[in-house]
Amino acid sequence: MKCSLIICTYMRPHSLLQLLLSVQKQMVYPDEIIIIDGSTNRETEQMLEGNQFKNICYFLVPENFRGLTKQRNYGLDKVALSSTVVAFLDDDTELTPNYFEELIKTFADNPEISGVGGVAINENGWSLTEFNKKYDSNHYFQFEGFVYKEGQRNIMRNYLGLQSNLGPGKMPDYSHGKTCGFPLNGKTYEVDLLIGMSFAFRKKVFDSLRFSTYFEGYGLYEDADFCIRALQFGKNVVNTKVQLNHFHHPSGRPNSYKYGKMVVRNGWYVWRIKNPKPSLNAKLKWHSITILLTIIRFSNTFTSSNKKEAFTEATGRTLGWWSLMLNKPKELKWRQPKLF
Repeated sequence: MKCSLIICTYMRPHSLLQLLLSVQKQMVYPDEIIIIDGSTNRETEQMLEGNQFKNICYFLVPENFRGLTKQRNYGLDKVALSSTVVAFLDDDTELTPNYFEELIKTFADNPEISGVGGVAINENGWSLTEFNKKYDSNHYFQFEGFVYKEGQRNIMRNYLGLQSNLGPGKMPDYSHGKTCGFPLNGKTYEVDLLIGMSFAFRKKVFDSLRFSTYFEGYGLYEDADFCIRALQFGKNVVNTKVQLNHFHHPSGRPNSYKYGKMVVRNGWYVWRIKNPKPSLNAKLKWHSITILLTIIRFSNTFTSSNKKEAFTEATGRTLGWWSLMLNKPKELKWRQPKLF
């Protein structure tokens, strides 16, 4: 299998260098590495000129192609025709040495798999269950001999009966799924959603689909939208052997007000892509969870160290929710996902 890696970057030369150094140590090296740079300066280009990496193709895009969604689609147009797998990585990640070996093996072992996601090991909160210890189901989620300590929002959802009735990575009818990921047990799990920091698809998927222009700009949840539409080609899976670190570099992200608004509006959009005609119960649960998460974010104004950020994000969530009553996203396709 020939693998193309696309990395979309913006003003993060040091993070990108760290990622590329980890790619350089791979047991299986990508056949091409396509760097799509939306930076407003030449620092990333200069970094690449000062460091030699194999199979690099660099593109500094003009202003009208900046933004994650546009840059991803731009990169897809540069992929070699001979490629069979196209992988995406965020520029603030760092890979374990067998990342691509395990990724390619996942595709090779099962032709029904069309999308594969990895696991951020530095964010993994799972631990082995302790013998004879009792775990409160509202505060802990147990799964295959492992346990995950729930955060505040999930504890509240558990008490209120608003938690997902499906496993991690799956979207229930009311969209808000479990956010705990999977334990590092070496297993592969079928899911609906993969995370854009680390996912790959067979090239045949990209020959028919592109990332939705609805998400142009910062692109929050554009990965979820794509994964849902990609399910028509086969299974999406998370392989817990496909491992990396994700450092969440703060630069290039929107302010907290815009982020809060996008969480609600883009979340609604993705929900209706997956479930265009939800039941009344699903609608009530989606709105109830959205309101609950907004209230919790408002409460963080008094409990967190970054009070201003919590308040402005909660304000954005509130106005985003109210805006749905008057101005729903207009580019929504009111049908089950299918080829455009």
